[in-house]
Amino acid sequence: MTFRNGLASLLRPEDSVLVLIDHQAFQLTNVNSHDPQAVVNNVTALAKLAKAFNVPTILTSVLAARGGLLFKQITDVFPDQEVIDRTWVNTWEDKKVVDLVKATGRKQLIIAGLWTEVCVAMPVIQAAGEGWDVTVITDASGGVSTESHEVAIQRMIAAGANPMTWMALAGEWQRDWARTEHVEEVTQILIDHLGGSGIAFLWEQQLLNTPVPSTAG
Repeated sequence: MTFRNGLASLLRPEDSVLVLIDHQAFQLTNVNSHDPQAVVNNVTALAKLAKAFNVPTILTSVLAARGGLLFKQITDVFPDQEVIDRTWVNTWEDKKVVDLVKATGRKQLIIAGLWTEVCVAMPVIQAAGEGWDVTVITDASGGVSTESHEVAIQRMIAAGANPMTWMALAGEWQRDWARTEHVEEVTQILIDHLGGSGIAFLWEQQLLNTPVPSTAG
């Protein structure tokens, strides 16, 4: 087994390309590995992170006329972007998608989608076999059962893929708080999508801006 370690193994925004696959109504109705609301929240956060860090993002659906459009929360982040509608179940067999990914010149391929065991696992396994450095954002994906999702993650790890969550990705892309060019956008994403941590940050700001009562008699 080849271990993924060392500084070069960490993800960098300038080397990353994101593909969001089949975040559609039909698939969401039978996501049982996660709270569906959490999946919508997490993939929206992921899309916003990609936009904040200028990471090229490919949006794709399958048979949208029957399965529904991509979540509005995603397309609102990229309002002028074409969504590639496929017939292929395996996104990596769709030439238009693959050509767009290749055209970016980037080799850190990041994928999230519904369902994990089908429309995520197949392109991840194929792309990893073709030499791509593939990362799966597991909490912006989901399967029809917890077992389906977890077995798919195991399959992808065995194929050489790197599993992460959207928050872990945010940390690797930001890497250093001295890099201030994206801090404002990242902070707003954390406020909007990281639940308690976002609330705690706002509370911290409240306390820092609260005048200390005078104790003078």
